Amino acid sequence: QVQLVESGGGSVQAGGSLRLSCAASGRTFSSYAMGWFRQAPGKEREFVAAINWSGGSRYYADSVKGRFTISRDNAKNTVYLQMNSLKPEDTALYYCAADVSPRTVVGGTPTEWGQGTQVTVSS
Repeated sequence: QVQLVESGGGSVQAGGSLRLSCAASGRTFSSYAMGWFRQAPGKEREFVAAINWSGGSRYYADSVKGRFTISRDNAKNTVYLQMNSLKPEDTALYYCAADVSPRTVVGGTPTEWGQGTQVTVSS
């Protein structure tokens, strides 16, 4: 089991960049696949990106491919989401998530969730 705490959200103009971080507690972080999800007001939560335990496999939603990059540092128990070329439609509450199975993360049902960090992109 891991506890997840997101940070790095904020307000930015369209075209700008932000980097989200998710710090995990627990000594088993390196055995988990990690992911990022987002939920905009009035919409369902959606998958954004995922990464397997080693960082060797990464998965992205079509809407963020080429703009967002997920990475992890197992020595720091942290996963990151670098977001470039941000658009107003990227505005949402961003959640970090974890599961031992990357397929479960990509499928949208990971077992562990953070509390979320708000990202607001203005036009």
